[in-house]
Amino acid sequence: MKFSKIKQELSKYKVGIAGAGGLGSNCAVSLVRSGICNFVIGDFDIVNESNLNRQFYFRDQIGQKKVEALADNLYRINSNLQLQLVDKKFESEDIVKFFTDCDVIIEAFDDKVQKQMLVETVIEKMPQKTIVIGTGMAGWGDNNSIRTEKLDNIYICGDQVSEISEELPPIGPRVGVVANMQANQVLEILLGKMK
Repeated sequence: MKFSKIKQELSKYKVGIAGAGGLGSNCAVSLVRSGICNFVIGDFDIVNESNLNRQFYFRDQIGQKKVEALADNLYRINSNLQLQLVDKKFESEDIVKFFTDCDVIIEAFDDKVQKQMLVETVIEKMPQKTIVIGTGMAGWGDNNSIRTEKLDNIYICGDQVSEISEELPPIGPRVGVVANMQANQVLEILLGKMK
């Protein structure tokens, strides 16, 4: 399939991204470059210098709201995007409110409690939705441990083991690999609807 056809097909869909950090910002960039134009992106945080080793932000964006800084960066790739930015920490009711009309939801939270809340909310209140989760990306190396597993309508990208800690921090390469696996999985899901 030619790229023009891929872009045309992907432009029909809306993707929700819960979290605009290492996973969410990098995944969004890959999806925009692939042709998806319609997003709901939610995060409550601001860009910090410590984020620059793995998140799609720049030094002059330190102190800005992540959703606004990410929108600026995405518009530089495609100025015709439709972005709904949600600047808040999500509660369960927010997941339903903001992601109901999304074709796929990408879980990109840093916090385990937030991850669990999103998954449980979708399973309970929106069981027909597809979720693509990122978990297990701390440290470096061990490429072959990173994989995707499918459980019903949930896709889990990462090694599912390496938890982020002071001794095993999140670093650009592994975070980027998992974020791009998430983006690639979204493409597989959406383009698979053509069959």
